[in-house]
Amino acid sequence: MKVVDPHVHLWDTRQVSYPWLAKPQIAYSGDNRLLPQRHDVAAFLGRLGDVEVEASVNVEANPADPVAEAAWLQAQADAPASRGHPHGIVACADLSSPAAPGLLEGLAGYRNLRGIRQILNVHPDPRYNYVGCQYLEQREWRQNLARLAAYGWSFDLQIYPAQVPLAVEVIRAHPTIPFIVNHTGMFVDRETLTGWRQWRDGLRALAALENTALKVSGLAMFDHHWTIESFRPYVLEAIDAFSVSRSMFASNFPIDGLHATYTGLWHAYAKIVAGVSLAEREQLFVGNARRFYRL
Repeated sequence: MKVVDPHVHLWDTRQVSYPWLAKPQIAYSGDNRLLPQRHDVAAFLGRLGDVEVEASVNVEANPADPVAEAAWLQAQADAPASRGHPHGIVACADLSSPAAPGLLEGLAGYRNLRGIRQILNVHPDPRYNYVGCQYLEQREWRQNLARLAAYGWSFDLQIYPAQVPLAVEVIRAHPTIPFIVNHTGMFVDRETLTGWRQWRDGLRALAALENTALKVSGLAMFDHHWTIESFRPYVLEAIDAFSVSRSMFASNFPIDGLHATYTGLWHAYAKIVAGVSLAEREQLFVGNARRFYRL
């Protein structure tokens, strides 16, 4: 099967510092101690099996130095053996920092740069609380977010359903910036009907904004013993909300690799949407990722 993978994480801790990988911990997403210290293009290409990955997008992995990560990724892409991977780079930037304008200018020097991600997840449960402050509310954060438009970059939006109202306000204020929702909207509160409704309605609130798209990914982080049938309702609900034209499948490897093989994950997605037309399949697995990340 042919795919464009718009959410992979490449790293080499010998080349770039990742504090969380220096002291990996068990997290809700799995046992990070089992993650490799080196997951470069060669390691990634060794995972593919019968999945033909025509292009890939690397999403930042919380490096200590975002420019160092971007430089290493660009060097990986430029190496003859890499086949161009990663074809797109989504870099890390703390948009709340006074240094953000200079950082963005420095990142602009790397030709595969396509966007920025700053993880925004806030949750009352410490297991799920990434950042501990609501960046979406901050004036300086919003002002620096607006700078992405001048570079033609997108923003990878990683939030929980409870943060959707704030996110909608921000997205409406920046109609020229594409926002790409990460990991199927990160449906974390799965034990109540209220949690389901918050996730479902949040997806539709985001999808109502024309400058948004969705990555169907990250499901194994919340479902370590997943099956095709356990994934199915989330995949179909998400695609129904965003439509085939604004949804794209992604692997989230090697994070989801704690609970799946690369080929197993892609073939599971394919089986879930087996009834779509060939044109719709091309959009979900190839075309939308190329379009939204301008590959």
